[in-house]
Amino acid sequence: NLSTARNVLAGFGIQTAAVAAGGTTGSDSNATEEYNGSGWVAGGNMNTARRSTSGCGTLTSGLIFGGAPVPSGGAVTEEYDGSSWTESGDLSTARRDIAAGGVQTAAFCAGGETAPGGFSNDTEEYNGTSWTSSNNLNTARKNLAGSGTLTAGLAFGGVKSGPAKANETEEYDGTSWTSSGSMNTARSEVGGAGIQTNTLVFGGEAGPGTSSAVENYDGSSWTTNSNSLSGNRQGTAGTGSGRPSSIVFGGYTGSART
Repeated sequence: NLSTARNVLAGFGIQTAAVAAGGTTGSDSNATEEYNGSGWVAGGNMNTARRSTSGCGTLTSGLIFGGAPVPSGGAVTEEYDGSSWTESGDLSTARRDIAAGGVQTAAFCAGGETAPGGFSNDTEEYNGTSWTSSNNLNTARKNLAGSGTLTAGLAFGGVKSGPAKANETEEYDGTSWTSSGSMNTARSEVGGAGIQTNTLVFGGEAGPGTSSAVENYDGSSWTTNSNSLSGNRQGTAGTGSGRPSSIVFGGYTGSART
């Protein structure tokens, strides 16, 4: 287990070298933990405590950005070197609960919540120093997840206007977004891990109620996995290369943080 139970946190890395950062324990956290394939140890604290942040990269070259509260935490970007965090260029659009993918020097973020009740379709790209606007998502939404790389990215799930749970999936080629096969179960606050042609989505809020469902994406469509999470939870973080080498951690069961 994580040393500190929390939800709506960020995760990045691989299954045997992962990072959990930020989130909420009931109050906003700046805690970082590192996973070696069997247990967690404390890493360096983030400079800005926040929840609903997003991340990508590796344990020794990681990135987090956005988060709540918006706007004070929603534009902040920090880089991780395996021991400490350094602030970098802010997002152009402050927001929380964003889809993310890529590495520390070539990342994307898309969607999110720019203000209470708002839905964004903004996309930005990070070059290791600063963010640049790119083409919008086709479906504006918040509380979604992402995976993949800057030139082969994926965004899925979330909440869209209505409001309604989203099952839309979109693929990113580094320039524009293309709609693809929908998730079988529409849900928000999902966790995700993998690459554009091999991604897992797990848990989330299926509305109403918290889900344990797991689905696999093969580059065109989603298949429900018979192996669900051990319990229902939403607001998890995840990372890894998809199936069969990923990890999910943290979240909220509906009554407790994990």
